[in-house]
Amino acid sequence: MDKISGLFAALKISSSGLAAQRRRMNIIAENLANANTTRTEDGGPYKRKIVRFLEQLKTAEVRQGLNTEDDSGVTATRLNHLQGRLDTPQRRTFSGVSIDVIRDKSDPDRVYDPEHPDADANGYVAMPKIDTIVEMVDMIAAARAFEANVTAINSTKDMTRKALEI
Repeated sequence: MDKISGLFAALKISSSGLAAQRRRMNIIAENLANANTTRTEDGGPYKRKIVRFLEQLKTAEVRQGLNTEDDSGVTATRLNHLQGRLDTPQRRTFSGVSIDVIRDKSDPDRVYDPEHPDADANGYVAMPKIDTIVEMVDMIAAARAFEANVTAINSTKDMTRKALEI
């Protein structure tokens, strides 16, 4: 990889981090907005969404000193699955991050409120298992990670600008 494509790779990695953190903040906001939702289209209370980060890998086939690269950005799991079928040696480099959103599988909280329209025969309501403090801490962490990626992009731009001045 030449130096110019290395700069673009750094920008691509940071921009994928920006996109992932923005999506993480949207998921957290959705969780907070639905903290009291007791009835969804699927039936039952809202299930908290959890964000998992997945590394995006760039693969390169190494054949007799010649590299052919694939910028498709497959996830590590997919790459490991594919690598079992490939005959040529592979080189993997990090090319960014993506996210996977999963639903919380824990049982909902049960709150006694016999006046609630979704209360069962005993007067208990199934409430989403969402802790607003945990969600807010996650939001702050996502905001800080977003800021770190912006700083990385600005540093890359500054280094490029300085290199062009030489």
